Amino acid sequence: MKLNGLHLLLTYQCTFECDHCFLWGSPDQQGVMTLAQIREILRQAKETGTVKWIYFEGGEPFLYYGHLLRGVQEAVSMGFQTGIVTNAYWATSEEDALEWLKPLAGQIQDLSISSDLYHHDKDKNQLVQNACVAAEKLGIPMGTISVAQPEETNAAQSKGKLPEGLSGVMYRGRAAEKLSPRATKSPWTNFTECPHEDLVEPGRVHLDSLGYLHICQGITIGNLFQKPLSEICTTYDAELHPVVGPLLEGGPQELVRIYNLPHEETYADACHLCYQARLGLRDRFPEALTPDQMYGISA
Repeated sequence: MKLNGLHLLLTYQCTFECDHCFLWGSPDQQGVMTLAQIREILRQAKETGTVKWIYFEGGEPFLYYGHLLRGVQEAVSMGFQTGIVTNAYWATSEEDALEWLKPLAGQIQDLSISSDLYHHDKDKNQLVQNACVAAEKLGIPMGTISVAQPEETNAAQSKGKLPEGLSGVMYRGRAAEKLSPRATKSPWTNFTECPHEDLVEPGRVHLDSLGYLHICQGITIGNLFQKPLSEICTTYDAELHPVVGPLLEGGPQELVRIYNLPHEETYADACHLCYQARLGLRDRFPEALTPDQMYGISA
């Protein structure tokens, strides 16, 4: 497995508790990467010879601004391209947004800002506008991430396309619990592949503050604090992974079938069935389906 991107979940903590969140991010979540851990992660990423991009995400990475800023600076000094994903809670005015972003000007190649009704109502959307204006003034490349409401996703399934600028709900994490009742359901046997992730050569993976490497959020392939990243990459065998293997064979429905899991007759999407199946497998495969934060259990 050759990685070109490493997305650091700097913390699971967030200012919001969005219904669509994969990671169950909330103000109550705990844990943050230390500066020493960030340096070690960057060292190991450089050692692979293939990782080019480092993203800082969460939760909300700006909650730990010192860690974020220093992490970006050290990544840049090592030759990585960098990006940040944020909800822009800090952009309380254009002037404020400029002060937050000035130290990052010339350092990051992408600022991705969450901008949808899960994060901001029409009044609070001014935060996103402030952040976008400040980024433009500072020459920071930026874009927005907007996730559709379940009803919009339902309509897209019938029409075949979402409105421009929106991405569909993926019913995993908190979305499986909070949003799936509002979704149009399909028979569980329809979900014969993973539609969103390349589970053999993913290109990029997520790394959380506990050291777990996620090929999909909640499906881990090793712990970088216990085993070097380069070794995890060279020894990873997708077909032998107890969760990834069945997903490659026949998608989430194969995961249910091969482990004889109880199930409903219909689900919102492949992620919904996969997530529910994984909940039933955590006791059997604790090293592959971890940490608790990814499954709605606060640390």
